[in-house]
Amino acid sequence: MATIALSRPVVPHRSSSSSLTTTITLDTHPAQCPVPVPNKHIPVCPPGRIPQEEPSTPPPSPGKEEDQRQRSLLYPPDKYPSVEMGPLRLYKLDADDVAAALDHISRQPVPDPSQVFPWLHGLHPANTTQQTFFMARKRAIRRTPPCLRGITVVKADGELNFSRLKGAIAPHEFLQLGASVPEFLDADPKEGFSVRNFQIQAAKAAMTSDIVVYGDDDVAVRKLGWDIAAAQQRWRDKHEAQRHPLPRYSTFICVSPFAEFEEKYPEIVAVNSRGLLTGRILDFFHQERREMYEMTRASEISHNVWLGPTPDSGSEGEQFYDILIECCDLGRLNPAALQAICLGPDDESKQSHLDFPSSGSILAPTWSQAEADGILETCKWIYHLAHGTRPPLPPSPAGDDDNTPMMDAPRRPRRILLHCSDGYTESTMLAVAYHSFATGQPVPQAWLDLHTTRQRNLFAYPSDVALLSAIAPRLLCESPVYSNTSPPSPSPPTTTTTNRAAPRHSSPPTPADVADLLVKSEPRWFTTFDGSFPSRVLPYMYLGNLGHANNPDLLRALGIGQMLSVGETAMWRDGELEAWGGEENVCVVQGVQDNGIDTLAGEFERCLRFIDRGRARGTATLVHCRVGVSRSATICIAEVMRSLGMSFPRAYCFVRARRLNVIIQPHLRFAYELLKWEEHLQLQQQQQQQEQSGADGEQEAARGKQGFKRELEWAEIAREIAMMNMPYAR
Repeated sequence: MATIALSRPVVPHRSSSSSLTTTITLDTHPAQCPVPVPNKHIPVCPPGRIPQEEPSTPPPSPGKEEDQRQRSLLYPPDKYPSVEMGPLRLYKLDADDVAAALDHISRQPVPDPSQVFPWLHGLHPANTTQQTFFMARKRAIRRTPPCLRGITVVKADGELNFSRLKGAIAPHEFLQLGASVPEFLDADPKEGFSVRNFQIQAAKAAMTSDIVVYGDDDVAVRKLGWDIAAAQQRWRDKHEAQRHPLPRYSTFICVSPFAEFEEKYPEIVAVNSRGLLTGRILDFFHQERREMYEMTRASEISHNVWLGPTPDSGSEGEQFYDILIECCDLGRLNPAALQAICLGPDDESKQSHLDFPSSGSILAPTWSQAEADGILETCKWIYHLAHGTRPPLPPSPAGDDDNTPMMDAPRRPRRILLHCSDGYTESTMLAVAYHSFATGQPVPQAWLDLHTTRQRNLFAYPSDVALLSAIAPRLLCESPVYSNTSPPSPSPPTTTTTNRAAPRHSSPPTPADVADLLVKSEPRWFTTFDGSFPSRVLPYMYLGNLGHANNPDLLRALGIGQMLSVGETAMWRDGELEAWGGEENVCVVQGVQDNGIDTLAGEFERCLRFIDRGRARGTATLVHCRVGVSRSATICIAEVMRSLGMSFPRAYCFVRARRLNVIIQPHLRFAYELLKWEEHLQLQQQQQQQEQSGADGEQEAARGKQGFKRELEWAEIAREIAMMNMPYAR
């Protein structure tokens, strides 16, 4: 039997709530893979049914509790000078101490995921939904893990837009300000269910950390220090009353001014005293923008026509073009403006800025004939401007000796940029329409050519597919490639399409003739195409959803010869698997749901070996789950970390930028496992370097002491992810 059956029913896609804590139902219902929704969105990833058995994750390895705890230079704190106020004590640090402590903690392994989950998910005693899901089997897992000892850096005035140290947070992010008795925030959500509570991690980390307060106002620093020390004491007393003693965490105040950090330790300064990012500490928002720019950098898709992101005003990139056409929601069809430029005086000093409707804004079947005419006219005038030509002039008046249409003198070819904010979303419809018109390729083949040959990432909506399919005959009939002959029958690069020889006509073909040829030769992958290809993360690895996995003809057209199914399996017709290459080209990770309990770390090595197999054979691998944002995204991040040598935060931004229009959402446990994977890769790389260098025992010992170093700590990573997702949460 060649059919790959679905492993379990899947639930319909529903948009997330306006809060970062997403509330979803725990039951599953049959449904198809969700269609694309407007840029950008946070999809809901159903966790499956409530687990009825013990978690499949192995328990923590046995050993002394002391051996499992994180180590810190700040513990024990007795070596630092202190001041007392009743039962409370503050310890004093200088810039040297802070820098050394942060460096040391970044080199300590984080606890095993099984030791800190599900506590990190948030288990509020009033949240019966969350507790029922995670704690139906074992109540003890609600306890605060004693293995945690981090360092939380707090800026006393809470103003993080200037003078910010690496990982620093504001007091209100973890402390109840204005309360009569200082205490930590109860960060766990009181209602709803979520395995993506990234927004509570900074507060939870503060509860299990030594806390360092800094700032240039000594009075404010010391006052906040006493409040935090009181909150720590109250937190400890609460646990001792429940017979669950905690490690003793301490509060430290930094007595050095911020200027000393800028002078001696710039590597831990995120924002300087002037409010400027130093670039020394990874900022997720700016890193994602850099990755987006690199991915969508403008490139020539046809003669003198480029596609890319909107350039900065007045920049060298903007000045390169003669005409810039911005595709946006407020854009309008205005081919007359292009016509006026083409037929008017040629002013080399003048740069023209025009607009065009964004992808998805012209809806079928409500679009009018005038809109179709406007798209065709726009393509025609772009072509003439790019090639420095004009359409034939009208015949001479009656009675003239020569009634032959006259061509105007050659014109200066113009450089034209089709652009939008991200370089692909709003401009995809115009780019595909123009590429089909200019090259004479049918719409499916033009779409594929832009993605494969031109290496452009595209994202359109189902309405764009319908619109372009409807005007496809006219695009070919009016294409300059076939101005006097019938276009040949399309032959898209799939094995399911037969190349048909098209008859030649003495006159241009009618749209009906071309439509008939298009219907007969339309590639099979296009019949269920919704406007989105799987996302090309690396040349040999695509990230997609179940819909992409269920379209083997599309995969074949994209050069994808392997499929890695993570927790979900595709359903193909009889015979398709054999035609695609057989079962050896499919790897399935079974029994992993998006529930915050099931683990993927144990599958990393096997999955990446399978991806390596495809790469060695010269083919790409599709990595997919149901929605293509959590389980499969986790595997893709792991591969980017390994192949490109990136830290987890950088690889996260790399994959996030390339998962077009859909925000990747590995849940908390997957993200934490990727942080552990970063440790593993660094240690593995150092071991390989030692073996290759043949260093003597003393050199090896020195390298072994160096170990690994995290770029960012867990709480910093989670906080950055939560802040990046906030604008898109609904």
